[in-house]
Amino acid sequence: MMPLFGNQQNQGTAIWEPKAADGRLAQTAGASPAGVFTSDLSVSEYVLLGEAGFEPLGFVVGSSIYHVGLQVGRWSQNQELQVLTQAMYNARELAMARMRAEADHLSADGIVGVELRMQMYAWGQSCLEFVATGTAVRHLTGQGAHRAPDGRAFTSDLSAQDFFRLLAAGAVPVAFVLGTCVYHIAHQSVLQSLRQAGQNQEMLQFTQGVYEARELALARMQAEAAQARSSGIVGVTVEVKNHVWGEHATEFLATGTAVRRLADEHRLPETTPKPTFTLGLDA
Repeated sequence: MMPLFGNQQNQGTAIWEPKAADGRLAQTAGASPAGVFTSDLSVSEYVLLGEAGFEPLGFVVGSSIYHVGLQVGRWSQNQELQVLTQAMYNARELAMARMRAEADHLSADGIVGVELRMQMYAWGQSCLEFVATGTAVRHLTGQGAHRAPDGRAFTSDLSAQDFFRLLAAGAVPVAFVLGTCVYHIAHQSVLQSLRQAGQNQEMLQFTQGVYEARELALARMQAEAAQARSSGIVGVTVEVKNHVWGEHATEFLATGTAVRRLADEHRLPETTPKPTFTLGLDA
């Protein structure tokens, strides 16, 4: 049976917020009538968000600096490195949960433009920082109808343009979902390498390993979407990341935005302006 790794972090740790964020959030539009909104939206995205009936509340952040443990894999065998997979899941989910906690602090209906990235510091070369960012938003009249089925803010990595189109089609984001698998691709023996020298030939051992790793990542992403009570996933991408484990240990990361259908009364009216596409002809 395929092991699933999502949503296994300690809940008390997951909702922890650094005290440093309290002052910023207290002065943000979602927390104070006199507060100002902050966002990573472009001017065009800000205007389009308003056309969709949403207002930005604040730029929200979640972070986790994580020490990735060691795991030994067999040199000649394709296999998942489950210790590393678990670490990559936990670190990302801690960052996402803290970002969502900031959105809850602002009574947001959702977070748009979610970006999840990793970075390293010179003083912590064995550690990776996972950072989740986005803009918390609130519907002007929807009274929570656009929130995720669990009653909390939805999360989405869709652009404002795609978010608008999704609402116009009668759907809404539920959650930014991911699936990951850190996999050891087997080394070839000297005899195998000699047999393939100078020949056109599929490298079945490599093909099988990469297939299995991608399938594990995609299946786990799909399981997250089902757990979030969505009806489907849009914008799926599958990335390959090598990180710090060497050339034969690779992470396969599948991401997308899980969506659900809205009730008819919450769809955008037919008279809502539709976004247009303009192609520049400048050299």
